[in-house]
Amino acid sequence: MGDEVLDPEVVVGEVVESGFDHGIELPDDPAEAVDVLVAAVIEARRTAASHLDDLRRVAAEFDNFRKRAARERVDTIDRAAQRVIQAVLPVLDSLDAALEHVPDDADPALVAGLRGTHQQLLDVLAREGLAPIAAVGMPFDPQFHEAVTGGGDGHLVVTGEMRRGYTLKDRVIRPALVQVAAEDVGEGDAR
Repeated sequence: MGDEVLDPEVVVGEVVESGFDHGIELPDDPAEAVDVLVAAVIEARRTAASHLDDLRRVAAEFDNFRKRAARERVDTIDRAAQRVIQAVLPVLDSLDAALEHVPDDADPALVAGLRGTHQQLLDVLAREGLAPIAAVGMPFDPQFHEAVTGGGDGHLVVTGEMRRGYTLKDRVIRPALVQVAAEDVGEGDAR
């Protein structure tokens, strides 16, 4: 169809003979009828382009909605997991306390069972993203540690841990309750 010249009378005749109700009133003059048809095609293309833009916008909005819904679903699951894990932390604290105060004459099988249960609980929670916060010997960081005793001037270091703190997926869900003291600056400071 490259350089082919169309005869207006043939084109108009074919359109009329096709019987297709195109909704366009065609003038009797073939040249004018071609102009009317060309204008109709141009308008149809403009309308089609507008509809295509609308469809692209709707597709983009739907894609954004789908991504937002997926993020919200993950957030909801994470919040639910956090609530459950926070409810389990006192149980973990009780197991920690029990293991710290095992009497010397305790039944070794009972102690092994207690340690195994403690480790199983830690493993399950770790798979959900729970991690203990390092405390004793670490520089005091108020983002991770809550000082309940001690203090001093200068650089503070955690010297004791009263309750373990935890992060869940790199977010602090409970800071460690700690004792702090000022770090020794050095031996050359003797009076």
